[in-house]
Amino acid sequence: MKMYGTPVSGNCYKVRLMLSLLGRDFEIEPVSLPEGEHKTAEFLALNPLGQIPVLDDDGLVLRDSQAILVYLGAKYGDGEWWPVAAGEQGEVMQWLSFAANEMWAGPAYARAMLRFGRPGDLAVRQDQARQALGQLEGRLAAEDWLVLGRPTVADIACYPYAGLVEEAKVSLEPYPAVRAWCARIEALSGYAGMPGLGG
Repeated sequence: MKMYGTPVSGNCYKVRLMLSLLGRDFEIEPVSLPEGEHKTAEFLALNPLGQIPVLDDDGLVLRDSQAILVYLGAKYGDGEWWPVAAGEQGEVMQWLSFAANEMWAGPAYARAMLRFGRPGDLAVRQDQARQALGQLEGRLAAEDWLVLGRPTVADIACYPYAGLVEEAKVSLEPYPAVRAWCARIEALSGYAGMPGLGG
């Protein structure tokens, strides 16, 4: 199994973390965005959108971190990380959508502006980050995990950019339930960190 990506990408990290938690062997094929490697003909053959991460599992090539998380959880997670029941799948999918929308628009985008020079209105993105963290805080104040009372791909999808939000100059201090949830994820067997997260 091979994952194409970069160590500083939160979306790539989601996939790497999921693989580690599942105990799967994999190799990482580095893709340098500053050098434009994601726009080469070779990479565009894997993902015409020119985005990372990309996963190649024995010839099955998948793009988009949320889609990859669902695939890995369904194929290798024994019904734990990705549930079997349709209703439970719907509950998890709500948080995958939250990760792809609110978490991307706020915490992830604000971090990308400061770390990688992405253009935009930083104050607006930081405010969106606080709103997203507030949603997580409200949920996690009453629950240890986002859904189903156990860790699922929903937690893995939302965790990286919540944990990295201080790189967006947004404090996690007002969100004790989010901080406790991050600590629970970091205590999971098989957990692997990334630069700026989890030691």
